[in-house]
Amino acid sequence: MDNQTIRDMLQAQFPQAIVDVSERLGDLSVTLRREHLLAVVGFLRDHPDAPYDFLEHLSGVDYLGRTPRFEVVIHLMSLRYLHRICLKVTAPEDDPHVPSLTPLYPTANYQERETWDLLGIVFDGHPSLKRILMPDDWIGHPQRKDHPLGEEEVAFTFNQERIYAQKPFAKE
Repeated sequence: MDNQTIRDMLQAQFPQAIVDVSERLGDLSVTLRREHLLAVVGFLRDHPDAPYDFLEHLSGVDYLGRTPRFEVVIHLMSLRYLHRICLKVTAPEDDPHVPSLTPLYPTANYQERETWDLLGIVFDGHPSLKRILMPDDWIGHPQRKDHPLGEEEVAFTFNQERIYAQKPFAKE
């Protein structure tokens, strides 16, 4: 099994689903239309010649200022062939919904909950999409790039004197 074989197989089976295909450092990366995500992932999981039977990682990315703003990144691995594939699905800011992979990979449960909790990307069909890291009464999603950073300004070399002048330090 190699990247070209998987690429050809996906392009033949799902020509309308693929937005972009690339390779980086030997790993195949495929950007999909979100409405085709479950069909492509189910195909990759169940195909006898390319059984991607392990959901290695699922996370989200906030590209503030880009359209579409959000991206879900999914890393699958074939344990039989020790081959990886990276799938990406984008979602716009006004409709941050992506199909849940929990029916195909039960381990997606917590990874999707974490992504929703921190970025606000909704996984349609998830059995229990609720907070996992933040308190239940938390407002917003703290990993979004437009989320307020908090009460304390970060000190850099250009503003260090002003910040430190306002900070209480312990006396020796």
